[in-house]
Amino acid sequence: MTRRLQILAALAIVILAGPLSACPFCSSQRKTLLGEVVQAHMILFGNMTNAKLNPGSFDSGSTEFVIEKVVKEHPILNGRKSLTIPRYIPLDDKSKFLLFCEVFNGKIDPYRGMAVALDSPIADYLIGAMAVKDKPDADKLRYFYKYLDSADNDVANDALTEFGNTDYPAFRAMAKDISPEKVIAWLKHPNTAPIRFGLYGSMLGHCGKPEHADILRRLLDDPKKRFTTGMDGVLAGYAMLDPKAGYAYLCDVLKDPKKEFLYRYAALRAIRFFWEFRPDVLSAQQLVDAVLPMLDQPDMADFPMDDLRKWKRFELSGRILPLYTQKSHQSAIVKRAIVRYALSCPTTDRAAVTFLEQARAHDAAYVREIEDLLWLEQAPVVK
Repeated sequence: MTRRLQILAALAIVILAGPLSACPFCSSQRKTLLGEVVQAHMILFGNMTNAKLNPGSFDSGSTEFVIEKVVKEHPILNGRKSLTIPRYIPLDDKSKFLLFCEVFNGKIDPYRGMAVALDSPIADYLIGAMAVKDKPDADKLRYFYKYLDSADNDVANDALTEFGNTDYPAFRAMAKDISPEKVIAWLKHPNTAPIRFGLYGSMLGHCGKPEHADILRRLLDDPKKRFTTGMDGVLAGYAMLDPKAGYAYLCDVLKDPKKEFLYRYAALRAIRFFWEFRPDVLSAQQLVDAVLPMLDQPDMADFPMDDLRKWKRFELSGRILPLYTQKSHQSAIVKRAIVRYALSCPTTDRAAVTFLEQARAHDAAYVREIEDLLWLEQAPVVK
């Protein structure tokens, strides 16, 4: 597998792991603890004690679970302070547990135990999350924002996932009102995980002032952080705070084939963000002009071709279609992107019509396969 395909496979895992409309700069998209709490019949927090192993057995026996807090109530609990788990669980004096339970035929069935630190705030965190679960998404994010820097990794990472699963309009609504100083401190902290730079960079872009643009620029110029996950959010944040300098920087990255593939791809993702969500920051023509140089980069040419197709910029057919026979652009993935573009062009585009006539004469089955896949991509989602 080529380097490019390895990178794309990794990116696909991240992108497809969560909803397509989720936060564009959060790579942590998966099921949250709140989602699990909603599905469970009952959630308890406490510690294990009095573990008994049946003679001659490796794991059968019983363990008592002492309830300290009830995260999610169920009538069957009826004020009980403990319950017996019909299984031997070796005791751990360094952990407490979050116990997920189902209730079936009048019996409590603990189906998952999550070990946490003795001082973990996870029970209070989830109780608070349950209290806001039916509020507008922006209000929910304001709650989870308070836990992004929790000392408990389970809590901090779950709060990050909540951001990853929330649509951009809700994120924008809450991010504009948060403290830029706090976000700046997170960005500067040496222990901030690289996976968080995209979220924090875009946060600063929403809540910061023009003078804060230099903070993001220094991050982009730092060789130790420049190629970490999330630079797309930092690039977008920079352009939001200083549209002129930020746009020039994006263009410089996208037009330079010597730049690392992942860095150019991050810049392209920032461009896509402005097209889809923030046309008030950069104009459509600026975004088109930014991606045009990428058409001449064989390792990335298919990306702008697909973007320009989706953006319906068919006036560029004279720029794109001739690349089909260019020696540098003979990879299968690039040629398919050119055919997809041609198939999407209006029937009044004589260059596209002629191109497709020649392509079908050469290999009609090949063109039909691409046409079928394009139809599937564009077919409306049935809900």
